[in-house]
Amino acid sequence: MSVEVKICGLSTPETMAAAVEAGADFVGAVFFPASPRSVTPEQAGELLAPVGARAIKVGLLVDADDALIEEVLNAAPLDLLQLHGNESVERVAAIRAGFGIPVMKVIKIRGAEDVARVEDFIEVSDRILFDAAPPADMENPLPGGNAVSFDWTYLKGKTFPKPWMLAGGLTVENLQRAVELSGASILDVSSGVEDRPGVKNPDKIRAFLHQAKSL
Repeated sequence: MSVEVKICGLSTPETMAAAVEAGADFVGAVFFPASPRSVTPEQAGELLAPVGARAIKVGLLVDADDALIEEVLNAAPLDLLQLHGNESVERVAAIRAGFGIPVMKVIKIRGAEDVARVEDFIEVSDRILFDAAPPADMENPLPGGNAVSFDWTYLKGKTFPKPWMLAGGLTVENLQRAVELSGASILDVSSGVEDRPGVKNPDKIRAFLHQAKSL
């Protein structure tokens, strides 16, 4: 079974090209200054312009206000907004309606009970992403991209009325196991294709995509 892949946190023309040419289904830019992967709206516009329709272009936002969202959408040709903060159901619905662009709400998982939070967001989101919540004792955690996983069996056998992705600590070595245990058909990788936080490796991007597409 070939799975779809999102490469998140792309920040250079070289890595964006590697992702698209190797068959990424989604490419993501991060608009969160505290992240080592963050880009400005203008930089994202330049990175994403050559992608065209070859991949779904995703913008990651964290508790963004309307002014930032408008700035991002005016500069970058995005197809999907990934809401990776503590956005409420009402806020997600307002962004989706107010900006007329599909949204993907991130559900952060630490324990099995966290999966149920998806029910709150199903009606107001076009897609869902399950990501690992950072450990409580992690120093200076980011909203995502912390290279940690949750127990993938929490998702095993579950179905949802909207498309969903799996994120959190994925690598070329464990992606097959992640798919087998969770049942995911779409994977979202960031730190797992980096040499260090924020520095993507084109060869790792290509290897991850090749492995995912060979399942």
